[in-house]
Amino acid sequence: MLHIHSTNKNSKWTENRKPCTDLMITSTLKILSDTDKEACELVKVSEDEPAVDKKRLFIESYGCQMNFSDSEIVAAVMRNADFATTSTEDNADVIFLNTCAIRDNAEQKVRNRLKQLNNLKKKRPGMIIGVLGCMAERLKTKLLDEEKMVDIVAGPDSYRDLPRLVEEAETGQKAVNVFLSREETYADISPIRLNSNGITAYISIMRGCDNMCSFCVVPYTRGRERSRDAHSIVEEARQLFNDGYREVTLLGQNVDSYKYSPLAPDGGVNSTSLTGEGLGRSAAAVGFAELLEMVAMVHPDLRVRFSTSHPKDITDDVLWMMKKYDNICKYIHLPAQSGNSRVLKLMNRTYDRDWYVQKIDRIRAILGEECGISTDMITGFCTETEEEHQETLSLMEYVKYDYAYLFAYSERPGTPAAKKLKDDISEEVKKRRLQEVIALQRQHSGERNHMSLGKVYKVLVEGPSKRSDADLCGRNDQNKVVIFPRWQHQKGDYVHVLVTECSSATLLGQVVEGETVLS
Repeated sequence: MLHIHSTNKNSKWTENRKPCTDLMITSTLKILSDTDKEACELVKVSEDEPAVDKKRLFIESYGCQMNFSDSEIVAAVMRNADFATTSTEDNADVIFLNTCAIRDNAEQKVRNRLKQLNNLKKKRPGMIIGVLGCMAERLKTKLLDEEKMVDIVAGPDSYRDLPRLVEEAETGQKAVNVFLSREETYADISPIRLNSNGITAYISIMRGCDNMCSFCVVPYTRGRERSRDAHSIVEEARQLFNDGYREVTLLGQNVDSYKYSPLAPDGGVNSTSLTGEGLGRSAAAVGFAELLEMVAMVHPDLRVRFSTSHPKDITDDVLWMMKKYDNICKYIHLPAQSGNSRVLKLMNRTYDRDWYVQKIDRIRAILGEECGISTDMITGFCTETEEEHQETLSLMEYVKYDYAYLFAYSERPGTPAAKKLKDDISEEVKKRRLQEVIALQRQHSGERNHMSLGKVYKVLVEGPSKRSDADLCGRNDQNKVVIFPRWQHQKGDYVHVLVTECSSATLLGQVVEGETVLS
């Protein structure tokens, strides 16, 4: 018997609905769900902590999930140095901007912010300003010596050194550490969860990248790839669950290439420490599929997500592990970047179109049509022809992504593409091609949303809806936001929701009882 909770008369979730074919298009031309839009576009800042006899630290984070995770490590390091975080720069003794260098507009945003903060520094000369992260490593000379905008520059692998850098800056010296490590994973540091809803959290499982895509700055700003030891990852997940968290996202530039050897020369987990639930393994190397299983076995009520996968490395072992455990979410972000093999070779993606299509086919064969798939696409890459652009559109037609991160090519200084390839596609053509992929993705996202109508999903409640406190919101396995009347349910609960309507990238429904979950 199906029992549906009737709509709360005070709820506003039924108002101002749009047809399901509408899609959220941001100012930077990405098609995203509300959750992803927030993660990509909003600047995250630190929260207020008690600060009796402590200095105040303000952290402002830009860019990707990895940056937000890094800021939680920074907060932990600085707390041990007797700092307390604050939510405003107005009363801060030290200000850190954790930056992104993936696109030019991200760097410009930080530069504009630094100008504002330097005006504040004129009124408070003792205040310290530091730039952290990818932009710090790439632009250290300009920021310190030429433009004289900051006191501290610290790369992604030097956060343990921040207390010393602050002390050096307090003496009037410029403080720099942009050393890229081959070992640093911050495995022994318990992050301070910033901007947390208390339900979902990030766990960094690896750092750096070895893929060397010709358009990307990450290998040069975050260093070579290295994996964190499996034991510390599982213990962090277990502690989060004990603290009330119900979902973790395992983060890495390429999670599928995760590999940790307990007997590695630099130490880590030894053969006797891999014991307990989920760790009953020999001392053999742990790959990503095994790590997924270890984390999934922490508790069946702990949801597990991961990002990002790489088409050259994702394996059937990972897909079968996702199928084996109900609490591993059936959603994969699998960036294609282009649908044309020649362009993919220029990008140094190390796979071609046929390889990518085979990976999509395996996902559908093992996990079914319901599995959510998203992608990245770049339009107007160097020498891309109209015919090659059409192949990107035809790949999108084949896959029918749930949503996508869509960009016109933006050349980044220092990358192989900038050094060896000519950025010869006009901005007008880039933008026109971008509009074409946006229009097609809008259509596909609408079709994928319609597939959810009439189905029941298990949803983890993350908090109140942004529109109305009378409604709650959460996400289903496929990473789609679901909104439904609050009733007696609370943040952290799992509820079954019958989807009755959809709006842009959001599903709308009613809580049901006594019904088999279809997905």
